[in-house]
Amino acid sequence: MRLNVIDAKMLSKMFLAGAKNLEHKKEWINELNVFPVPDGDTGTNMSMTIMSAAREVAAIAEPDMVSLSKAISSGSLRGARGNSGVILSQLFRGFTKVIKEYDEINVAILASACDKAVETAYKAVMKPKEGTILTVAKGAAKRANDLAMAGEKDLEVFISEVIKEADAVLAQTPEMLPVLKQAGVVDSGGQGLVEVLRGALDAFLGKEIDLSLDIPAQTTPGTGKMTSNIEAQANAEIKFCYCTQFLIMLNKPFNIKQEMDFKDYLSSIGDSIVVVADDEIVKVHVHTNDPGLAMQKALRYGSLTTIIIENMRLERDEKVSDMMEKQMQSPELPDRSAPDSGSEAVSTEHKETGFIAVSIGEGINEIFRSLGVDYIIEGGQTMNPSTEDMLNAIEKINADNIFIFPNNKNIILAANQAKQLTTDKNIIVIPTKTVPQGITAIINYVPDISIGENEAVMTEEVQRVATGQVTYAVRDTMIDDKEIHEGDFMGIGDKGILAVGTDLQDVAFRMVKEMMSDEYELISIYYGDIIKEEQARKLADMVQAEFGSCDVELQHGGQPIYSYIISAE
Repeated sequence: MRLNVIDAKMLSKMFLAGAKNLEHKKEWINELNVFPVPDGDTGTNMSMTIMSAAREVAAIAEPDMVSLSKAISSGSLRGARGNSGVILSQLFRGFTKVIKEYDEINVAILASACDKAVETAYKAVMKPKEGTILTVAKGAAKRANDLAMAGEKDLEVFISEVIKEADAVLAQTPEMLPVLKQAGVVDSGGQGLVEVLRGALDAFLGKEIDLSLDIPAQTTPGTGKMTSNIEAQANAEIKFCYCTQFLIMLNKPFNIKQEMDFKDYLSSIGDSIVVVADDEIVKVHVHTNDPGLAMQKALRYGSLTTIIIENMRLERDEKVSDMMEKQMQSPELPDRSAPDSGSEAVSTEHKETGFIAVSIGEGINEIFRSLGVDYIIEGGQTMNPSTEDMLNAIEKINADNIFIFPNNKNIILAANQAKQLTTDKNIIVIPTKTVPQGITAIINYVPDISIGENEAVMTEEVQRVATGQVTYAVRDTMIDDKEIHEGDFMGIGDKGILAVGTDLQDVAFRMVKEMMSDEYELISIYYGDIIKEEQARKLADMVQAEFGSCDVELQHGGQPIYSYIISAE
C-alpha cells in the first residue's frame, strides 16, 4: 500500500531505528577512519550524538511534530561530539526547523527539510570540505528535490531513491579526497549518515526492530533526602581518583590466561575491578589514578570504545558543595544558637575572564592549571567532549568572558556550538588544534588589553606553533605514500604523517627533524604515561644535539595513547 504522509508517531519510530542502526554499526564506521591510530572515533561520536537525541525522543509518550522536533534538535545539539557528531546535529537542526510546522509530512516537505538540513550544516563548518558527510547529505538532498519536482508522491519510493543516491555519492568520496582513496576507504561520517537513513527506512517499511533504549531514571532536583553527615562525605578518603570504564572490541578471542593477566595488571594500578568477557567484547571497570595505563594495556587486545573516565574526587567535592548549598537554602534552617562555623560560599568569586581547556594527562592538566585555567574538561583525541560537557563547564565558571581552548581540531565545532547556545556569558573559542597550541594561547593572554585584542593575539600566536605526536598503528595501510604496518610507530604532524618505523625513539626524532624550520627557537617535549623520564631525557638530548641553537624543554605530560607530543615555535 502506498503511503504518502508520515505522522509524528511514525517519524519517531524512524528516528529511533536510525539511531539504533548507527549504534549497531559504530565500530565498523570507526574502522573507516583514514589514520590507523588507536582512537578512530567517528562512529562513536556520531552514535553518542544521535543516542543523546534518541533518549529524549523515546521519553515522549505521545509525540507531535513540535515536541519531536525539539527533542531531536536539542538532544543532538547538546550531545554532539566531534566534527562528525556536530555536523550530524546540525543536519537534524535544519531538518527539524521545517518539519515542526506540520502535523504530517509528505515528499515535498521532506525535500524542503533536506535542503534546510544541508544549508544549516554547511553554515556550521568554517571551511566545508567535499568528500565528507556534507557531500553525502548534499547529494541526498538534491535527489530528494529532483523527485519532488518530478511529482513523486510514494514515500517508500522517495526514501529508497534518496538512500540509493546517498550511497552512490558516498562511493565517490575517495575520488574527492585523495587521502580516502589512498587508504582504500569511503568517508566514515558519510557512511554513518547512510546507516541512519537505512535504519529509518526499515522502520518505515514495518520491519521488526527493537526500539528500546537504556534510559537512566530521571530524578527531580531537590526531592531527594539529604544526608546529615556532609562533613563525613567531604573527608572520605578516595584512594584511586578516576572511575574508568571502557569496552575492548577484541582482535581475537580473550583466553583465560589473558583475562587473568589483565585482571592482575589492573589490580596493580587500582581497585573495584570488573572484567567481563565474551567472544568479541570485554567490558572493563577499574578505579585507578592513571586511566591511561589501563587503556594502554587494553589496546594490546583490541580497539577501545565507550570510554568513560570520571574524577571521583571532583564529583565528591561537587556533591558535597551541592549538599551544602541545598542545606543553606533549605527551609529547615540550622540551629542559630550554635557558633558560626565560618563556612565558605559555594559559588566562586565573580571575575571578568575565565578559561576552559580540554586536556588529558596529569602533567598537561597541571600545566594548564598553573597557567590560570579555571576548568579542565578531561578529553581529547581519544575522548571528544560533547557540547553538553562544554555547557556544563561554562556554567561552573562565574565570569563574564570565558575563553575555551579545544586543543583538538575535532572538538572546535562542539566548542563553537556551545558558544552559540550560551546567552548569558561572552564565549570566545580560540581554535587550538593541539595541546601545545592551547598552552601557547593562554601564555599570550594579557589582562591589560581588551577581550577582542586578546582573541586576535592568541589566534595569531597559535598559528606559529608546529606540533607532532607519536602513536602507533592499529592496522596496515598506506598514507602520504608511506607504507604502514600494524604496530608501527607513527609521527603525525599538523598536515600528515612525518615518520614511520618500528623504533619509538627514532620515529620521534625523525618527526622533529621533519617539523623543524629555521624560525623556530623553542622545542617542547611532553612525554606520555608509559614513557620513563630517562627515556624521554635521551630523546631531548638527541634533539638538543641536532638543534643546538634552540631551547629544548622536557615536560611530563602523562597523556595516554600518544607517547610523545612535541611542539616547535
